Amino acid sequence: MDQATGSSQDAQSLPGCYRHPDRETGVRCTRCERPICPECMVSASVGFQCPECVRNGSGTGHAPTAAQPRTLAGGTITADPRLLTKILIGINVAVFIAVHVRPALLNDLVLLGAWPPEPFTPDEGVAGGEWYRLVTSMFTHNEIWHIGFNMLSLWWLGGPLEAVLGRSRYLALYFVSGLAGSALAYLLASPTTATLGASGAIFGLFGATAVLMRRLNQDLRPIIALLVINLIFTFSPGFNISWQAHIGGLVAGVVTGYAMVHAPRERRALIQYGTCALVLAVVVLVTLLRTAQLT
Repeated sequence: MDQATGSSQDAQSLPGCYRHPDRETGVRCTRCERPICPECMVSASVGFQCPECVRNGSGTGHAPTAAQPRTLAGGTITADPRLLTKILIGINVAVFIAVHVRPALLNDLVLLGAWPPEPFTPDEGVAGGEWYRLVTSMFTHNEIWHIGFNMLSLWWLGGPLEAVLGRSRYLALYFVSGLAGSALAYLLASPTTATLGASGAIFGLFGATAVLMRRLNQDLRPIIALLVINLIFTFSPGFNISWQAHIGGLVAGVVTGYAMVHAPRERRALIQYGTCALVLAVVVLVTLLRTAQLT
């Protein structure tokens, strides 16, 4: 994602970002013409500007503090663009350790539709009023390979997205995607099937990354190839993977990601957070409908 390719340029000839020389880019600041990567792009009325030009009000006659540097999606540029990604990884690792120190905790955190098995009046699970499982299951892993793969994907996808979207928008995308995955798994999977993992949120990041790369006219083939490989594993028999969580997260990530990077500047926040609210409303509706079926 850190590499941009132009339609008429050889990727090997692209310059490096003036702040991150190892990141090739075909985008330049519209004021000073320095090459800038997605992390350094600040959306302007025409094209993108570098943080320095925005901060200094270059060519505008404004005071240096008149404009605050913004990301492509309107977020604030921060000193550590991967802070939330690190925190999310830390939470997942902490829960993983806690589950192995106290194995009984696993049963309280996984996504479980209803328990005991039919015929029943649910005492446990989401249908039994434990809606918190829609969230806790997003941070729960039991196998080392499971958390290892998910956290590697979170680091690879989450860092660049956090830098481009800004912290609040990135966090909204992550939770909306994860909750959408949980809701679809609750709706379509057996109510006694335990589902866990950050994969729903991760697939949301996949979808948002594809939308962002398309917005920046970057080569989509690497992310599409990786997504296809993951979908093949998702639907392959014998892997015991919740395809419902993956598809739910992917769809929510594409929808929310599109709103994040395509919203018009004058109504950007309204459209971005309004889209998140609509997706969450669908999550609540799906959860209520499934609960009504099980109780």
